[in-house]
Amino acid sequence: PSTPLVTTGAVDAASVSSKGGGFEYTNNPGSFIIERSSLLDSRVYDPKAISHQDFLMDYTDTNTTYSNGELIENHNPLGVVVHQETYAWNFPFADFFVILNFTIKNVSGKYLDSVYVGLWTDGVVRNTKITSPRTGSSFFNKGGNGFSDSMNIAYEFDAAGDIGFTDSYLGVQFLGSTPSLDSIFTNGTETLPSVNYVSWQFRNTDDPNFFAPNNDFDRYRKMQGYFGGQNRYNSGVSPEVLRQPSNRSLLITSGYYKNIAPGDSINVVYAIVCAKKYGTDAASLDTKEQKTNLFNNAEWALRAFYGEDRNRNGILDPGEDIDGNNSVTRYILPAPPLVPVVKVIPEKNKATIYWDKRAESSVDPISGKRDFEGYRIYRTQSGFDLSNIQDVLSSLVLLTEVDSVNDIGYNTGFEFVKLDQPVTFPGDTTNYYYKYEVNNLLNGWQYLFSVTAFDEGDEENNLNSLESSSLANLNRVLPGTPASEDDYIEVGVYPNPYYGSAIWDGSSERLRKIYFFNLPADCEITIYTLSGDVIKRLYHNQQNSGGDIRWFENFSSGSSQKFAGGEHAWDLVTDHDQAIATGLYLFTVKNNNNNKIKTGKFLIVK
Repeated sequence: PSTPLVTTGAVDAASVSSKGGGFEYTNNPGSFIIERSSLLDSRVYDPKAISHQDFLMDYTDTNTTYSNGELIENHNPLGVVVHQETYAWNFPFADFFVILNFTIKNVSGKYLDSVYVGLWTDGVVRNTKITSPRTGSSFFNKGGNGFSDSMNIAYEFDAAGDIGFTDSYLGVQFLGSTPSLDSIFTNGTETLPSVNYVSWQFRNTDDPNFFAPNNDFDRYRKMQGYFGGQNRYNSGVSPEVLRQPSNRSLLITSGYYKNIAPGDSINVVYAIVCAKKYGTDAASLDTKEQKTNLFNNAEWALRAFYGEDRNRNGILDPGEDIDGNNSVTRYILPAPPLVPVVKVIPEKNKATIYWDKRAESSVDPISGKRDFEGYRIYRTQSGFDLSNIQDVLSSLVLLTEVDSVNDIGYNTGFEFVKLDQPVTFPGDTTNYYYKYEVNNLLNGWQYLFSVTAFDEGDEENNLNSLESSSLANLNRVLPGTPASEDDYIEVGVYPNPYYGSAIWDGSSERLRKIYFFNLPADCEITIYTLSGDVIKRLYHNQQNSGGDIRWFENFSSGSSQKFAGGEHAWDLVTDHDQAIATGLYLFTVKNNNNNKIKTGKFLIVK
């Protein structure tokens, strides 16, 4: 028999370097990744989009050199062109997976037979805020691995690294293909599965099972599900061995596809699935209970893939043709109501939340009904952001819920949040119909607010009530004093005195902050030593309230903050890039609208 040909996108490292071969796919000059979205208010909205965030790309293995003319080492092209699409949704029940949809076309002019398609991943599950990758091999050799043949998912977890800070699974799941394959097939005297899992150690050359394949023959054998010799997962290779910590990568494959004729294509679909470990078992273990969330999330990925094909038999049965196109439409999920448009206005010790009512006209794509039921308002507590690990989703606390008056839920109605007339704001054409005030907030502390919409549920399709994403319209605000043009209101600083190593500060000099308050809308703050030396000038206006200091870079997750307008943050670092010392400091505030100046002082104790 002839030697098999295998084309790889990478072989052992996540690198764009071509040195050493293995990076055998290329794209045409001028070919770019395209982004599109089904969300109407997205900057990349496209009616042809499948999900909330699609990425589309094309590449081929037909080239033997890179665009710079460099030879692709040891590359014997199969002659395929790949069109790849990825799909992701922001729904709370679907934001833990990404679907990867590959259409592989034979352009070789010859038949390709006994074809396998695989997705290889050099997965690492660690927490880089606890341990840096710069520690070298000790960072990468803590992963445990496994495979579920019932869910067709290979996975990795942290078996010995940042235990307690990485209680998660990373999964790679085979969803299906066209043409579809039977779960098992006969190859000579063997009965083999059509979905296979193998794993190998990073650049290993001598382990009989976990050696890294370095030629097409070895790679093809791995794609057939052979670790080494005739050994397969759970048949010559113990699952318990794979659970032990090591630096391994994983490969999940489907095949074989009997042949691909010249000009024909096959479609193969995978998903990347993430999940929090379930239960109270030790985080370093890999128990059946711990995989509860992983398998539930993987089931949602399957549900998205099968779309209208509810019984997953590959046939459009009566009652399944939701969109009326006489064929199975994939990638359809039940949908909660549209995400409300939200605006949060920070004030002194207070925040006011406004939102629109577009969610109320939402139509569920599965039931075809308008099934809006109500709204939920969420907020983080003060100090949620002080941890090295910000888990925004679990930090959001329900403030209130309002729902329609019917035979579902609390029947609160909307009267106590509904405005008499909708309001708009400068530069914002949205009509806001609802308002909710949150009092007793701490000035200068960071809060996140969100408003979600939820539906009635769908008993006919066995669906509980679905809720829009609480992360989709997050508003990050800092309550404080509003801008003041009153000549008789004094400016000030808090905390004053400032004591070093306060609970709200970070671990370094650049992660400290104080606030100036009662500022005019447009002003210049000048800070002096007692001897009159100018050490810092701050320029305050609507666009700049000090949100560019390191504290916000570290503790605001890269998103913008909304200040109340009359406050400005400072990190206690001078214009000469030096941290100020213990002492008493003076400051002036010049109102740029009338040139009037106010003065103040503050004490720093380190």
